[in-house]
Amino acid sequence: MAGGALIPTLEKMRARLSEALSPSFLDLVDETPFHAGHAGAEEGGGHYTLTVISSRFEGLSAVDRHRAVYAALGDLMKTEIHALSIKAYSPREWQAGASG
Repeated sequence: MAGGALIPTLEKMRARLSEALSPSFLDLVDETPFHAGHAGAEEGGGHYTLTVISSRFEGLSAVDRHRAVYAALGDLMKTEIHALSIKAYSPREWQAGASG
């Protein structure tokens, strides 16, 4: 699998996020089928929803958490990912009820 071209995007995303963020919880959903006909879908980029809990988010602003996710995904953000909805929490926030 030279260059990882045969590895599905979801699998690549999970691997990169797990390595960079060591999450205690990671839920990644491919919503691409719901965006059929959308320009990004026609160009091959997928639509994804991410919920991630990581102690690495402790003390970070929402913007910095999103930056950490984007950094982990790297070049996928410019190629295989067209849209990404992110919900990023620290374990403390999640336990305190940020999930609802």
